Amino acid sequence: MPKAPRTIEEAGVSADLVLQLVTKTLHSAGELTGTELAARLGVNFPIVEPALDQLKHQHHCEIIGGGATGAATYRYRLTDAGRSRAALFLEHDQYIGCLPVPIAQYHEYMRDYGRPAVASSRDDIRRALRHLELSNQVLDQLGPAISARHSLFLYGAPGNGKTAIARAIRDVIVGDLAIPHAICVDNDVIRFFDVVNHEPVESEIDSTSLERGPGVDRRWVRCRRPLVVVGGELTLDALELGYGHRTGCYRVPIHMLANGGVLVIDDFGRQHVSVRDLLNRWIVPLENRVDYLTLQTGQKFALPFETFVVFATNLNPIELLDEAFLRRIQYKVFAQSPTEEEFIRIFESCCRAQGLPFERAVLERLLESELRPRKVQLRGCQPRDLINHALSLAEYLGQPRALTLELLSTACAGYFVEDAAGA
Repeated sequence: MPKAPRTIEEAGVSADLVLQLVTKTLHSAGELTGTELAARLGVNFPIVEPALDQLKHQHHCEIIGGGATGAATYRYRLTDAGRSRAALFLEHDQYIGCLPVPIAQYHEYMRDYGRPAVASSRDDIRRALRHLELSNQVLDQLGPAISARHSLFLYGAPGNGKTAIARAIRDVIVGDLAIPHAICVDNDVIRFFDVVNHEPVESEIDSTSLERGPGVDRRWVRCRRPLVVVGGELTLDALELGYGHRTGCYRVPIHMLANGGVLVIDDFGRQHVSVRDLLNRWIVPLENRVDYLTLQTGQKFALPFETFVVFATNLNPIELLDEAFLRRIQYKVFAQSPTEEEFIRIFESCCRAQGLPFERAVLERLLESELRPRKVQLRGCQPRDLINHALSLAEYLGQPRALTLELLSTACAGYFVEDAAGA
């Protein structure tokens, strides 16, 4: 975690921005002690004290009580003039929260910690992906791609675990990441920490309550390395700064939420945005590891792009991508369909996950009587799906929670599509 700033200069923001946030926070809360106010801004009291002194001098703030141990224990409240001033600040933007981290400090932090260490040996990769039944060939293709921490193209038939593989890559990444509540470009505030996509962790520092002390910069949140998954809902607008005209605040684009972690573009080629537009948008970030964003004023600024992007698709990559983009995605892994023996091992793993006994003889009879006659192309998702169908059927019929050949055969009839043309 970054160290707490001791002065406004170390915080890297303007005194005017601190004044605005102090005023808006007091307006929202009604009254606060100096310590409570500083805690809401994620800084120590010396950072907010000059703003309070200025507000008192201008008769925009008053002390209404508090302890005798210093200004940090006084209770502060805005005057009528102060509330009018807060209303003007809120017209510009309605951001109330931790003091933003300046863009320069975010660059510095990501330069030092943005590219995660990964468990990159063959044994490490196998342990991280042990819950997936993958061939040695696929594992040995994934290992170097994960070690390179650049970008990855996963392709193959649907149902062979491409999304599961992409999600599991986060488990190979070592260590946590500090994510700012917000960053600022001059006085423009950009919300960064996202409760949906960022997962705070409890560290040893947290458990001893020391993180709330003066030594740690509370403008940042200690989180697991991000894992962000987007699918067909992805639009081109999601790759640019979002701006709320009502709130006057920005939000970072989806790929920046995954900065320092993994971004999975699931079902690549089926997004609302065209493949060509998406690829053109990302050619420079993937090549140079930096992205350029634009504020409403037209001002451009750079953000580090330390995101491991995984493109997962069941479409033909030759038809999706041109040569220039394929070159920039340096690793391509084909998620091949399982052999019968691998299918059996996947089925056994699914039984174990469901707490069910595994009977190989029953599954071999199912392969012989149902799957081979139907000329089913085996997929990695089928064992899980067939087991769930069979268990649902058993519950419906009031039978014990167990897998029988009859239940599994009926599940096949409801799972696989028959050739209606031959009926």
